[in-house]
Amino acid sequence: MAEYDVKVDARGLYCPIPVLRLAKAVRDRPAGTVALLLATDPAAVEDVEVFCRERNHQLLDSRQEGTFLSFLVRKES
Repeated sequence: MAEYDVKVDARGLYCPIPVLRLAKAVRDRPAGTVALLLATDPAAVEDVEVFCRERNHQLLDSRQEGTFLSFLVRKES
């Protein structure tokens, strides 16, 4: 897994909380910031994809890590 600047641990939380926490974590950060989101809600897969598409961020990686999901997102603007 690539390096990241901020980690958001949203394991055990349900839609839409993981993506809302991710949005808050990157809101005031500069473009190029990479965030790691950890989640257990399967809905996070689609939620993160939509979040990135709507906000023009880049989804660098998405994978199952045992009992949870991990996402690497680069803030583009």
